[in-house]
Amino acid sequence: MNFGWNKRERLTSRATGGPEKAAIEIEGREVSLTNLDRVLFPESGFTKGDLIDYYAAVAPALLPHLRDRPVTMRRFPDGVEGEGFWEKHCPTYRPRWVKTASIVSESSAQGEVDYCLVNDLPTLVWMANLACIELHVSLAKARRRKTPDFMVFDLDPGKPADILDCAEVALLIRDTLKGQGLDSLAKVSGSKGIQVYVPLNRRARYERTGEFAHSLARAFEEEMPDQVVSKMRKSLRKGKVLIDWSQNTEHKTTVAVYSMRAKSTPSVSMPVGWKLLERALDGSDRNLLHFDHVSVLRQLKRGEDRFAPVLTEQQTLPT
Repeated sequence: MNFGWNKRERLTSRATGGPEKAAIEIEGREVSLTNLDRVLFPESGFTKGDLIDYYAAVAPALLPHLRDRPVTMRRFPDGVEGEGFWEKHCPTYRPRWVKTASIVSESSAQGEVDYCLVNDLPTLVWMANLACIELHVSLAKARRRKTPDFMVFDLDPGKPADILDCAEVALLIRDTLKGQGLDSLAKVSGSKGIQVYVPLNRRARYERTGEFAHSLARAFEEEMPDQVVSKMRKSLRKGKVLIDWSQNTEHKTTVAVYSMRAKSTPSVSMPVGWKLLERALDGSDRNLLHFDHVSVLRQLKRGEDRFAPVLTEQQTLPT
């Protein structure tokens, strides 16, 4: 079956077995579904069945950004008001057809971690059924752990700074990168901030991308000390935008584009064009930078994945 975003029917409505336990065949794989009516977002009544529907609908756009990358799950079996947890190890009770990648942990005490690889729709639906609301991925593919495909600047506002302050800094980062011959793309994190991606897709090394990102963040901090901070200490962030350059390391992950976020109401990490950031900033309209599952599906109906260039455009960092 092809569950594209133009499919109106609910994926879970085609399952058999009732609301508590069901099974469905997807691309020749049988996927068990459970507790479809469990509410994950109490403020909106958004259920686990709705979560499965959402991920099935965005799969054509989302899966290329997950393919062959180690995935860290953020799961909320009791909903966003319950206690969620991070899960790096792919559960041992996974179906046999779920692919994994064994990677040495940053902590030698943990040894190797078997990460899930979400390379197809059955795996994505199975993961959503685990109440995995958030998907966080590495900047590199599992088979090339030390060569990131892109560089990222994660902009995080410290109150009372907000997403509009992040938009201003993102636009300045775009201009600075352009001056060095580098294209960049932006997405809202789905939480408080904005992330600027620089496609590379060549044999870059984390040592180089990390050094470049750190240098740029420090330069902004020196030029705009009242607006920007590059140091990680939380006590320094009040009223400023943190340019988190440290995401450019082998063992860090970043929330995947089109991933939902575990906020009080459903929100999504969504690609945004530079013109939209400019419009939001000019109009002081932070609502333009919030996307729920409905608005994401509406936008995807109108065109292709605008974040696709991060997977294909080839660039080299200047020396």
